[in-house]
Amino acid sequence: MTNTDTITSIVDAEEIEHRLTRFLESRLGIWPPSQPLELVASSVLDEPRWDGSYIPMIGIESPQGTVLSYSPTRFPTASSIDLVALEDELGTCDAYMTIPEMFGRPEMHFGRAVFRYVDRPADLPEIGEWVSRDDPRIPSWLRPFNGDVLIHWEDGAYAAGVGIKKHNDFGHEISVGTEPEFRGRGFAKMLVAQAAKHILQEGAIPLYMHGDRNAASSRVADQAGFPDRGWHLVELR
Repeated sequence: MTNTDTITSIVDAEEIEHRLTRFLESRLGIWPPSQPLELVASSVLDEPRWDGSYIPMIGIESPQGTVLSYSPTRFPTASSIDLVALEDELGTCDAYMTIPEMFGRPEMHFGRAVFRYVDRPADLPEIGEWVSRDDPRIPSWLRPFNGDVLIHWEDGAYAAGVGIKKHNDFGHEISVGTEPEFRGRGFAKMLVAQAAKHILQEGAIPLYMHGDRNAASSRVADQAGFPDRGWHLVELR
């Protein structure tokens, strides 16, 4: 029995759906949407994220519909926005300009990323070692994460690594990087799949985000077993 088969036998589809729903409810206030667009005031967005930062508006677009959650402190008049007009603007290439203006914050940045989660990580070799983010051997980009990091070494030197953003007990997001001289050898996809199995075993849902035009990151996600389900994360910060 492979590692993937072991995880699949423990974490069934119903449990995956339960974990995902709990994560999205905890971040957005509600999930799933009951109509094409739900605009939700949530005081959760007035609280710091895993890294101490604040994002006053966050949403998930899915084939089921969209939930857009906002801080009532930062956007006190958001409840008066025309939902039909907002839905139309969310789907345009000019959303990065029009959405901030609609919410009266033209200085803010609107962004969209592909949102992926996995129930069956790819069955790939486990090449990584879990180490503390305080380990002096790891690069600086991995130190801000709020969990241990997964490292692949080549001849004792750092070659590639994964950091985990533990948003809360329900959702853990994977970030991966490979040193330029070690790219093209499949280290990233193997580390991402290994990290996803670990997250599933911890009782959370493994998440992976990337830009629409980031072909390399999209390829890693595909190969690690994270399907593109047509979901997106949207943020205004």
